[in-house]
Amino acid sequence: MTAQDTQGRSYEIRTFGCQMNVHDSERMAGLLEDAGYVRAPEGSDGADVVVFNTCAVRENADNRLYGNLGQLAPRKASRPGMQIAVGGCLAQKDRDTITRRAPWVDVVFGTHNVGKLPVLLERARVLEEAQVEIAESLEAFPSTLPTRRESAYAAWVSISVGCNNTCTFCIVPALRGKEKDRRPGDILNEIETLVGEGVTEITLLGQNVNAYGSDIGDREAFSKLLRACGRIEGLERVRFTSPHPRDFTDDVIAAMAETENVMPQLHMPLQSGSSRVLKAMRRSYRQERFLGIIEKVRAAMPDAAISTDIIVGFPGETEEDFEETLHVVREARFAQAFTFQYSKRPGTPAAEMDGQIPKAVVQERYERLVALQEEISWEENKKQVGRTLELMVAEGEGRKDDATRRLSGRAPDNRLVHFTRPDEPVRPGDMVTVEITYAAPHHLLAEGPTKSVRRTRAGDAWEARQAAPEQSGSGGVLLGLPKVGVPEPLPPAVDGCAAR
Repeated sequence: MTAQDTQGRSYEIRTFGCQMNVHDSERMAGLLEDAGYVRAPEGSDGADVVVFNTCAVRENADNRLYGNLGQLAPRKASRPGMQIAVGGCLAQKDRDTITRRAPWVDVVFGTHNVGKLPVLLERARVLEEAQVEIAESLEAFPSTLPTRRESAYAAWVSISVGCNNTCTFCIVPALRGKEKDRRPGDILNEIETLVGEGVTEITLLGQNVNAYGSDIGDREAFSKLLRACGRIEGLERVRFTSPHPRDFTDDVIAAMAETENVMPQLHMPLQSGSSRVLKAMRRSYRQERFLGIIEKVRAAMPDAAISTDIIVGFPGETEEDFEETLHVVREARFAQAFTFQYSKRPGTPAAEMDGQIPKAVVQERYERLVALQEEISWEENKKQVGRTLELMVAEGEGRKDDATRRLSGRAPDNRLVHFTRPDEPVRPGDMVTVEITYAAPHHLLAEGPTKSVRRTRAGDAWEARQAAPEQSGSGGVLLGLPKVGVPEPLPPAVDGCAAR
């Protein structure tokens, strides 16, 4: 379908899952707009094309998708020409099931052929029959595709796709394939282009982001990339997610500590504190190794905020194993933990293991873990009271009941801070300096006067987009996604995302 054929046809993208899926949805939006589609107004139910970008890592992922598809069936029946497409991890997994269970779906496409979406929609329209196309391997790195960025001032940058690990609970390698790295020059060129457009914060993204280099034969490639980011003029904040403890080497810690614009923040999945369970999970580290990394990071960056992923109730987990997890949580003192009850996924070795834990036991352990982590998060946040921090003003994160009085921003360590609205105007992407006056488990408050406001190119870029959103080029806000401004710690990508 040419851009002329699609002129005026609107689209909506509904995204489930981790940051990798969010970034894939940005690419889908870019492809559709490049083909002549326009975004449907936010909150409307009249899109001509609805795209589901799915996640396959939770036990209820199937029910969630088919529930959404069922709700759309009457609308599609009453609107000739409306199309529905399903992509992402669940489409890759259930290629032969989706059109059978939901025959009103027009297009099913996999994780490796996002770039075919406009062509498949055209083919389904012309032939008047469903199109199912699932590539088994990556044909070209997806960052070559047009992208409509979610934020004007902060951006995801993929450095790799796929995963070489074989964790027994995880279905991701089967759906995303083996790791494939981008060339460093291509990554840096993309970052420099984004900075030229006003972006001042980037998040490097990969299934196991610090394994970067294994595909290009350089074990220190990731630390070199971090240092290279530090030399890009105008790039103020660099983050990355999610690293794997196996690949967390001393050169990466040194690069983080010595590169000024790499933020003092680390999300590193633990999954379990029990070395016996880690072995059953086929995780290539043990409790001592994990805590050793935490110790080295804290020695190099005392103010770093460290977060993690934890699975409760993995098959065979005993009460003693769970106590080992609680021990690591107490020792590591995570600022935040994404905690999940084990979810059996067909096709994974763990799904067939003996010792599946009763739901009631998993729930009780989960509640104990959450209570402990809440206590620690609050204690760690209280340590921030009295500190002066520079925040990047965020879009859409303030509380609605006091939006006229307070704004929100992200500290260098990515903690969320609500602050008193200053007298002078500030925009998302601008920087403010505040003093922290109060701590809650999941956010901080700065209730005094703002110490300073720094207007930035990022704020200019946000303002320009508001004035002329149709001219935003590679940017924009995706329908079906939260307006988070600074990339939010969604369930991280993607080591251990099968826990979600």
